[in-house]
Amino acid sequence: MSWKIRQAVLSDIGFLVDIDPIAKTDSGRREQIERDVGSLGCWVACAANDLGVPIGYGCLDRSFFGEWFISLVVVSSTFRRSGVGRQIVTYLERCSTAQKIFTSTNTSNAPMRQLLRQLGYQDSGRIENLDAGDPELIFVKFLE
Repeated sequence: MSWKIRQAVLSDIGFLVDIDPIAKTDSGRREQIERDVGSLGCWVACAANDLGVPIGYGCLDRSFFGEWFISLVVVSSTFRRSGVGRQIVTYLERCSTAQKIFTSTNTSNAPMRQLLRQLGYQDSGRIENLDAGDPELIFVKFLE
């Protein structure tokens, strides 16, 4: 299957909440999605033959000490492990105007850690106590 990435629009928010298991129960995550879409910091992946229905999304901002930061990458459970996440991350890298880009994920998120390593991200730190018993790992990639 082929995917296209496009800027998220307000009418995508319901789809993004539906594919994000955290957003379904966490109003803070829903508010974050709304903020990122509203500030043009969110991109969605759609099937090339249906650009109106997102199957994944990623958010990019400069909230991490003024550095480019991929704050979220979420893919619908139906399309996980199919290359959508990889395409979103590489697209967000190209959207940044940086020599380096950061992202993070929980220690428990082995698929995301594996994807980041495959894409050339390096360990850059660890934050304890955000999620009980599941430290947040920080990654950096130096871009050409």
